[in-house]
Amino acid sequence: MRVVDSDTHIAPVPGRFSLENLLKNIEKAHMDRVMVWLTPIYEGSEIEDYLRYVYQATQKHPDKLIGFGWADPTVGVEHAKDMVKRCIEEYGFYGVKLNGAQNNYIIDSDDLAMPVIEEIAKLGKPIAFHIGPDEYENTHPLRAARVARLFPETPILMIHMGMDSPDMVSSVIREAKTHPNMLLLGSATKPENVLMAIQELGADRVCYGSDHPFRMMHVCRAMTEAVIDELPEADRRNVMGDNLLRTLGITEQV
Repeated sequence: MRVVDSDTHIAPVPGRFSLENLLKNIEKAHMDRVMVWLTPIYEGSEIEDYLRYVYQATQKHPDKLIGFGWADPTVGVEHAKDMVKRCIEEYGFYGVKLNGAQNNYIIDSDDLAMPVIEEIAKLGKPIAFHIGPDEYENTHPLRAARVARLFPETPILMIHMGMDSPDMVSSVIREAKTHPNMLLLGSATKPENVLMAIQELGADRVCYGSDHPFRMMHVCRAMTEAVIDELPEADRRNVMGDNLLRTLGITEQV
């Protein structure tokens, strides 16, 4: 079984956000690979240094790290579009994340978010959205559903799938039934919610994730594996890694 954590963060600062700490926890949790993006503790155009740090990390450890970009339209829409191009065309990242909670904007806003979303979709890469009640209006599943409807060929990664908010989790699952291009990433949510999503949508629509270092990778793995233990082996393989790799177009054996 290939085990891939779909949600990890690093930043060019010492301590828990460092690449070194991520690598230590990859080993501790016995991960084959992890998808990694930046931790948004930058200010303004400092995002460029953070994205470069993620890129350099993936170059050092291509067998372990799957790079994923980040764009912040609050720095400037044109700047964010430039970051999308750099992430995909120069760094070779597998997609770009938009976080309306930590960057404080509405993820389907026509003035800020949509021009950036259009750029990602034009380049044929997945879009990842933070979906959680920490910024309820900014990151509501209905906003991601609008994007999924406008860009049906673009995979939409629903990070945290509503976290621990029952109404948000229900809304994510309901919208995913209507929008087959949505893939749910079960980080920073209850493992029971992951199982519920599998039961409602099928095991090919949900991924394991930890939200490292905000959550402990080895603990999240154990909890997820515990709730899916009775599923068929093929379903467990899908959830624990194959769904994400397939969505990103990664076919090599790990």
